[in-house]
Amino acid sequence: MNSYVTLVSNEDYVLGARALARSLTMVDVAWPLTVLAVRDLAGLDDLEALGCQVLRVNTLPFSEDFQQRHSRKSQHALAPFNKGNKPLFHNPLDNFAKLRLWELEQFEKVIFLDADTLVTRNMDRLFGYPEFAAAPNLYESLADFDRLNSGVFVAQPSLRTYEDMLERLEEPGAFWRRTDQTFLETYFPEWHGLPYIYNTLQYVWFNLPQLWDWKRIYLIHYQYEKPWEEHNPKREVLGAVIDAWWHVLE
Repeated sequence: MNSYVTLVSNEDYVLGARALARSLTMVDVAWPLTVLAVRDLAGLDDLEALGCQVLRVNTLPFSEDFQQRHSRKSQHALAPFNKGNKPLFHNPLDNFAKLRLWELEQFEKVIFLDADTLVTRNMDRLFGYPEFAAAPNLYESLADFDRLNSGVFVAQPSLRTYEDMLERLEEPGAFWRRTDQTFLETYFPEWHGLPYIYNTLQYVWFNLPQLWDWKRIYLIHYQYEKPWEEHNPKREVLGAVIDAWWHVLE
């Protein structure tokens, strides 16, 4: 058995997961969506009503030093985001909770999807890809092809892998600049590259418009500003992409 998996750590991402769940249904995927909920959040019942399996999980057992280095204040100071705006609900420590999907040994293979993504074409074929497969962090220039984006990836759950990850995370003085993304890129240095159309970052729309083809894109990833933000500072340049998200949600 396989599963799509997402992570929700606040009510904003519960809303995002609702649109994600509906998008998966609209493209008729063969496998369910499993939602890892870090906290007991309002709206989880809505996800279950959409056919999602909701699993409550804890945040990772970090040391005090690790938590201090990766708190929102520290992480944004040591490695500020200068290409876009992270919403106020962004908590870097919560990002690491997605590593708990490696505990889900009831699944042979999983495709992880961030809760701020929207599936536009059936992606079931990715279950045939090996671990660890991810698309590039492409949103500004072709140089971005050298880095992965952890918003979409193919993984094979294994408790042995999960326990090894926890040890690697807590290496003395470790600072994961882009949290789980930097860690996974380091942990899987020979990661398999997926085409960017399986994780099309919304900034491609205005930074690399020649690469945006609605007929070829499988997934839109709303990195940085979220489509549900009431005062989205990128609304003027991302109007059509934001409207696509609202169309699916509603």
